[in-house]
Amino acid sequence: MLESHFMAAQISLNVDIQKTDNLYSEVNILKNYDKNYKEILQGEEYDFIKTNEHLGKYVILLGLAGSYSYGTNIDGSDIDIRGITLNQKSDLIGLTQFEQYVDDNTDTFIYSFNKMVFLLLSCNPNTIELLGLNPENYLYLNDIGRQLLDNKKLFLSRRAIQSFGGYADAQLRRLQNALARDTFPQSEKEQHIFNSVKNAMHNFNASYKNFENGSMEIFIDKAVNPDLETEIFVNANMTHYPLRDYVSMWNTMSNVVKDYEKIGKRNKKKDDFHLNKHAMHLIRLFTMALDILEKGEINTYRVKEHELLMDIRSGKYQKTDGTFSDSFYEMLSDFEKRLHYAAENTDLPEEPDIKKVQEFVMAINEKVVRDEI
Repeated sequence: MLESHFMAAQISLNVDIQKTDNLYSEVNILKNYDKNYKEILQGEEYDFIKTNEHLGKYVILLGLAGSYSYGTNIDGSDIDIRGITLNQKSDLIGLTQFEQYVDDNTDTFIYSFNKMVFLLLSCNPNTIELLGLNPENYLYLNDIGRQLLDNKKLFLSRRAIQSFGGYADAQLRRLQNALARDTFPQSEKEQHIFNSVKNAMHNFNASYKNFENGSMEIFIDKAVNPDLETEIFVNANMTHYPLRDYVSMWNTMSNVVKDYEKIGKRNKKKDDFHLNKHAMHLIRLFTMALDILEKGEINTYRVKEHELLMDIRSGKYQKTDGTFSDSFYEMLSDFEKRLHYAAENTDLPEEPDIKKVQEFVMAINEKVVRDEI
């Protein structure tokens, strides 16, 4: 019965796609798949989607992720699947809790509906892209899943500036570290860490209710540590502040510093293939962020930049010594300027309309509570 449920929904999806072309980008012109990826779900390795108690009839959306969703896949690219499943009645009005299901064997990651909503509200790049796939890249989509796509603009706000900017910054740090970690002046390394910590601190006000009653700033100055030229300092002014929140904030900043060193060591051994992939994703993040800020659109498959992204991935912008050409960094600088301008001039609201989002979420969850799924 569950198999027929999936098949019926997929037939319905094919019909509805023809009726809702305005929902999606006109990207079929670059369709380059040599098989129907919806057939993937028929493999035995995906039986967990039908049999797991948190999935089955509660699944509302499944789609391709990674390179296949961006249009940058090559021979040997992994097939990743991301999805959304409704919280069960016991999660909503009982004592059970469920946030996500991960199947490492098939690279499948399925979020609970409520958790996905919170991630979407922050314009998290890894999840917001699930709302902007090519129609053919949705492997399964039911009526509730379509309702979510119809309301995707509810989740777009200026939060995308920090979320996409933070991800792009991390990609750039990875790229730079891999290329010249041991040759960077210490003061320049410290500036990279400073920028990443600043991005992390941006979310403190949203994450910790009482943070607004205190203050914390970081800055770079002449080093006290004799082994450094410059280093990052902190000025903090807090009174009657919850210890656990303080520890959490401190760990966030500390982990950035630790991760910087780990990333550098890990990326030092990366080959050209991975370096070019990092460079491609860096540009891809900028293009997707610009679509969100300039047009209010989520376009995961990069039609206009497809050739450019594939050129970067194939090494066209990498020099023989392993570094990247001036033209790549000039292009990167142009994207950074465009993003800065878009951030200052976007029509997106500062924050999502939480009231409207909550009404939507309540309407969906009410169906679960009333056993209407």
